[in-house]
Amino acid sequence: MSDATLHETAQDPDDFAVQIADQVESFLVAVMEVAKGDEPDSAVPFLLLEVSQLLLAGGRLGAHEDIVPDERYEPDTGPDADVDELRENLARLLEPIDVYSEVFDPYEPRKAPVPARISDDLTDVITDLRHGMAHYRAGRTSEALWWWQFSYFSNWGSTASATLRALQSIVAHVRLNQPLEELDGLDTDQAMGDETLEIEAGRVMVEEIAGPLGLHQPK
Repeated sequence: MSDATLHETAQDPDDFAVQIADQVESFLVAVMEVAKGDEPDSAVPFLLLEVSQLLLAGGRLGAHEDIVPDERYEPDTGPDADVDELRENLARLLEPIDVYSEVFDPYEPRKAPVPARISDDLTDVITDLRHGMAHYRAGRTSEALWWWQFSYFSNWGSTASATLRALQSIVAHVRLNQPLEELDGLDTDQAMGDETLEIEAGRVMVEEIAGPLGLHQPK
């Protein structure tokens, strides 16, 4: 199935596979557009919306019965597309708020927060989604749905959820006129616990990021 036939009118718009593919495609296109940096003022609100919509597709996949592909072994989709440029563009665009802290599994007791990057998360999610889209465009619908469901449970679902929480936190801090805690010096090659995070945290007033990111404080 080529790009030209992805949305052809012969397809049933109520079909589960078509709806999931449409939501995946919409997310892929939207993040690529944001990464161009043409409208930096709306980057964070737009990403908040797109990640939220993607997780709706993920929730539908998660609630669906186990999807079994037609073939026993996954067909080769070729090498994954390089995402380094996309990651770098997103990192530059989100530089003031790219790094955040996250707990990977809320059901693991006493698990310390670890640093993560929104730019890394988004490109990680995109890599998973593109892999499934390659199957879908090749006409392997069951393989695409299986991959999107499997990778939702194993990777992109939790990654997108963490990203959504970070983006929602940014918007909430700005709209509620609350200062943000900057994890000054925190980076993703460090493993830091609560105490270290507290020591590293500095104060950054909301107005320092609200303007460049298109988020306006309430008057």
